[in-house]
Amino acid sequence: MAVLQLHKASKSFGKKEVLKEVSFTLETGSILGVFGRNGSGKSTLLKLMYGTLKGGCIEMEIDKIPVQPSEVITKRCIGYLPQHPFMPKNTKVRDVIPMYFKQEAQQDSIFYDPFVAKFTSRTIGELSTGQGRYLGLLLLAHLDHPFLFLDEPFSMIDPLQIVPLKELLLKIKTTKGIIITDHYYQDVLDISSKNLLIHQGEGISISTAKELQKFGYLSSNRVISEKE
Repeated sequence: MAVLQLHKASKSFGKKEVLKEVSFTLETGSILGVFGRNGSGKSTLLKLMYGTLKGGCIEMEIDKIPVQPSEVITKRCIGYLPQHPFMPKNTKVRDVIPMYFKQEAQQDSIFYDPFVAKFTSRTIGELSTGQGRYLGLLLLAHLDHPFLFLDEPFSMIDPLQIVPLKELLLKIKTTKGIIITDHYYQDVLDISSKNLLIHQGEGISISTAKELQKFGYLSSNRVISEKE
């Protein structure tokens, strides 16, 4: 089991302090759901940890060894699905897959996915937003990185793909620690092991949709079912 510990992360944009020493622990075998209103710092937190956002203050360890955000890519310890497309848009899907995997068995697990198989002859730029996000997540899910950061993975995904996507995440979490940020809160709560709400720059542990409502993430007028 690998363990990622974020001791503290803080970040300001000008005079606005977005994050104030947010901390958590993530182990392989678990999924951490991170919630927060737009502008609360969810994506900022992931980018800061992944090293694509500079500045701020961050202290984290993997298996009790300090690691800098600038090292996570070269050390292949964290895979990251950003909100925006990251694959070459003029390249065909069938040519992108071998860029990630050299072994035929690994490639086949992507090629013959029931959703991806329908558009392997298209270019990345020809895919819908949902198709592109599904493909990107599938590629990252099959990498050997022990940790995955997924920013809005359910956004723009075809409803028919939601269930198999959740099943995939539950399957791969046996060997990975996963962070998910998404406004489709119930889909996250369905599969998460623990959850964190970023509220006024601080991280608050929560377990249910009613707690999300308590801190103003969900409308106080919203009817929360027992399932939630």
